[in-house]
Amino acid sequence: MSTTSGTISFRSEASLELIKATSNELLGKVDEDKRTFAFRVLLRSFEGFNSGLQQIHFNENYLETDQFPEASFSGKIIEPVDFNKNGKSTIRAKGILKIHGVEQERIIKCDLTIQGNQVHIESTFTVQLSDHNIRIPRVVHEKIATEIIINVKADLSRR
Repeated sequence: MSTTSGTISFRSEASLELIKATSNELLGKVDEDKRTFAFRVLLRSFEGFNSGLQQIHFNENYLETDQFPEASFSGKIIEPVDFNKNGKSTIRAKGILKIHGVEQERIIKCDLTIQGNQVHIESTFTVQLSDHNIRIPRVVHEKIATEIIINVKADLSRR
């Protein structure tokens, strides 16, 4: 199963500013038999910042997208899943989350809705900037949260 147009968004809810952006270019694959998965997004595909300057700072100062152009999450689904049975379930995905060139092992809960040859995935989780060596200058620490909320939605279909 795969998708080429999943949605991934982030929110930084700091005391002085809310920053949010979205990409509709999340790529992903799931091997139903092996219960493995791989997702990635080009960081420059995020849009919707409060200003163009904010987007420039995101790409150049914080995520350094010229050096680290993508974020990824790949690994294995922990629970057994029958992808041929319609319905909803919550599963845990265990894998390596790579952001800013730093890999962290994570377990992330995901809600699955299976309907025929389609699987809808939704997940919300947090990322600590310090876990990925993303440094925030002291002068803007009240405008950028140290913990970022990530939301993922993707519709995967069988080829």
